[in-house]
Amino acid sequence: MCEQVANGHWEGQLSASALSTATAISALSFYQSSDACEPELVNQIDTQVEAGLTWLKLQQNEDGGWGDTGLNYSNISTSMLVVAALHASNRMEEFKDSIEKAESYIESEGGIDGLRRRYGKDKTFAVPILANCAMAGLVPWKEVATLPFFAACVPRRFYSMIQLPVVSYAVPALVAIGQAKFILDPPRNTISRTILKCFVKPSLKVLEKMLPASGGFLEAVPLTSFVAMALIKTNRASHEVAQKGVQFLLNSFRYEGENLGSWPIDTNLATWNTTLAINALANHPESFAQAYSANPQRWNSCVDWVLSCQNGETHPFTGAAPGGWGWTDLSGAVPDADDSPGALLALKKISLLRELAGNDENSQDSQIQRAAELGIDWLIKLQNTDKGWPTFCRGWLKLPFDRSGTDLTAHVIRSFVAWRDEISDSKSRKIKVSRAIETGFDYLKQHQEKDGSWLPLWFGNQDMPEDINPFYGTAKVLMAYRDANLFDTKEAQFGLRWLRDNQNDDGGWGGGPSISWQNPVLGKSSVEETALCTEIMLDDPNPESQNAARNGVRWLLEATESNLITEAWPIGFYFAKLWYFEKLYPLIFATSTLNRALRFQEDNESSKT
Repeated sequence: MCEQVANGHWEGQLSASALSTATAISALSFYQSSDACEPELVNQIDTQVEAGLTWLKLQQNEDGGWGDTGLNYSNISTSMLVVAALHASNRMEEFKDSIEKAESYIESEGGIDGLRRRYGKDKTFAVPILANCAMAGLVPWKEVATLPFFAACVPRRFYSMIQLPVVSYAVPALVAIGQAKFILDPPRNTISRTILKCFVKPSLKVLEKMLPASGGFLEAVPLTSFVAMALIKTNRASHEVAQKGVQFLLNSFRYEGENLGSWPIDTNLATWNTTLAINALANHPESFAQAYSANPQRWNSCVDWVLSCQNGETHPFTGAAPGGWGWTDLSGAVPDADDSPGALLALKKISLLRELAGNDENSQDSQIQRAAELGIDWLIKLQNTDKGWPTFCRGWLKLPFDRSGTDLTAHVIRSFVAWRDEISDSKSRKIKVSRAIETGFDYLKQHQEKDGSWLPLWFGNQDMPEDINPFYGTAKVLMAYRDANLFDTKEAQFGLRWLRDNQNDDGGWGGGPSISWQNPVLGKSSVEETALCTEIMLDDPNPESQNAARNGVRWLLEATESNLITEAWPIGFYFAKLWYFEKLYPLIFATSTLNRALRFQEDNESSKT
């Protein structure tokens, strides 16, 4: 509870990111060298760039590369971006040894071809990385693929039909990087040049309309950096998008100590963290009701805050209708199908705890009801034709992070199950919700792996093949089966068996040999994955699952007693395989599971008496 801020929500803190730090340094260095650089920003840029470079030097792995965070293995993407940043900031001589080691690592990973293999057909990140390197003078522009920036001028409703080579939320990069390629390496064909030139200003207008008040696209440092540097290097550093982007980067910098600093992957996950925390605390209803009764004003403020995060107008970035929630209350957030059901579940739990606390008359109840109905309607319209739910936009099924996801679909189903009986007297809405739940489970059945697991879209494990995280995915999907009272289905039983069969010898789940705090007592498992898998084992009456749950609870208790419950693990994926970790994840996930275990223990003791 000490992480809860004054108005009742949880902001949390995302990990420092070498990838974000590198892209920010490149963008700021290019800006400082431009004629449009504001004199009053020079010292601030110098300080941040110097602190960021010093921090990056300390983050270089023994193999010469860099991982996205201090807990990740080296990867070619981040390593190339760091080298580009060292060149962009003219620190080649000072960091000569670091650059030589990095170049050796990059070569061992296949260089440019290795980068392209990493992303396949998805150009969302490969093209901006190579463009960043080209701007820094490391690769020729001919190595940078052409992006159809003109496609941004097509009405948004047709985006999914024209099969863009980038994911739905990377349109700003499509425009800015695509224009940079066109301007700095124009096509030889005169007709092509003439036609494309006609689309530069109109597509730039699209970029302007998508610009959030904060200046940060998606509140994401890498995306904003790529857009800003592309405009700066094409002599448009004075443009509003570039100016606001630079200011966003300066505002996003975080000091890590004396002369050290870095940038996170995104500003924060405040809405996501808050709804996760509410749902975790609600796993022990009596304690939650007592906390509410002790300070109802604080909790009412928290509810007001969650309600205020609901999107109330057509979103300028994705064109999403009102009704959804994004991951933060900040202007760069975009409503999606993971944060929205998280908010719906949290609001439902708040309503229930008020009744338990004896405070069932509250003016917020009608607001919660309206918000829930609007959120449910929004999610129903988002469902894909394959019966699953995507993150942001319906119909974008071509690229990995635009497709439907089992974790998203399961989360939506859970929110529908929670509100199904209380979403007004609208018969048509109830029918739609029931049908969506049924078809959502059809999608989950179709996408269960042959071994019984489910693979999530937005969370990974760097020690698993293809960075997948079946621990997170399977646990999250099984929560939907649990909430819908479908644990006795063959799909659920198959998934539960997979979790039992893949419990680590130390009693936990997940993790890997690179886990930073691995020790003889706790072994290699992670708090986050262990908590999620243990929680679902607690709900299964099967004696084997109960035994697995006991071992999981023991592991979590030992982690708590060893003061390791706050050690985060990089299970988080951002778009295009960008890793992060969040300091509140282990605390929230463990709280949820231990609260559920405590409630079960109390219920068992009560039944015996």
